[in-house]
Amino acid sequence: MHAALLNSALPIVAAPMAGGPSTVALARAVASAGAFPFLAGGYKSPQVLSAEIEQLRATGTGFGVNLFVPSTAPIDATAFAVYARELEEEAAVHALQLDPSPVTDDDHWREKIALLVRHPVPVVSLTFGLPDAPDITVLKNAGSRVLASVTTPQEARLADDAGVDGLVVQGPAAGGHSATFDPTQLPEPVDTDVLVRRVLQTVDLPVVAAGGVDGPEAVRRALQAGAQAVAVGTLLLRTDEAGTSATHRQALGDPAFTETVLTRAFTGRPARALRNGFTDRHPQGPSAYPAVHHLTRALRQAAGKAGDADRLHLWAGSGWRNAPTGPAADVIRRLAEGAGLT
Repeated sequence: MHAALLNSALPIVAAPMAGGPSTVALARAVASAGAFPFLAGGYKSPQVLSAEIEQLRATGTGFGVNLFVPSTAPIDATAFAVYARELEEEAAVHALQLDPSPVTDDDHWREKIALLVRHPVPVVSLTFGLPDAPDITVLKNAGSRVLASVTTPQEARLADDAGVDGLVVQGPAAGGHSATFDPTQLPEPVDTDVLVRRVLQTVDLPVVAAGGVDGPEAVRRALQAGAQAVAVGTLLLRTDEAGTSATHRQALGDPAFTETVLTRAFTGRPARALRNGFTDRHPQGPSAYPAVHHLTRALRQAAGKAGDADRLHLWAGSGWRNAPTGPAADVIRRLAEGAGLT
């Protein structure tokens, strides 16, 4: 038996959802119901992330912080310029002009690592690949358990070799970005519990299962497959404490949306979203993260403010229909009771 990865009453995790949905209020709410919350460090400045950490630390609850590992993949400037031209008509709808020059960044990686070394948190999870081994070592030496997000047994083996303490095994039904190490490839269709079993046959590490967790039965299946805990994200998107935008919330409850798709159209990385006009019109977005994220950011912000769900990144897992409104703590309690955890 592995030592417990997470310090929480329930084997339920509130997944980090970058870009707004994950808030300190949401973390507090799920922790009050016995789940383990994560703060989303992606896209935040070190100063904002530090403030959120201290607000949550003051509650005395255990929690984690998720970071995006910077991409080192080269950008195909020609393909990027072609895509920028392709999006000109979309931008014109909101009186915008998009910059055709690729912009990249490392999401303040060095500063965030330094922050978490100076002010350690119980758990740090890493998404979009593996950093250099010394970065994992320095976080562990600071007292944090380090988890790597993986989507295949092969990635799990690489993470094990890198020295992480555990894995977040993400199935392809997850909403938002896929954690795949190779953004040029779409994840293989596989149920999360099946993927968990495959990973546990490959490495001897504790696992948090994620992706497609749309209710109590999915929680039971993942735990029976050997996961130590199960992460929920989409189920929390419409809750009172989530920072999900009004346009996104409305779309999640709108029967006009009938399916989700994996798309690179919004950010240059595979991500699962509600199928809308944008995903249909741009089925072949280039693999160029974070350059495409920066390219479309102003357009997505304008669409969100204008209530234009046709051009907004409506991140959603395959079970989005089950996402309820109301207090987040109630969602956790119902999930736990339904799964026989209480």
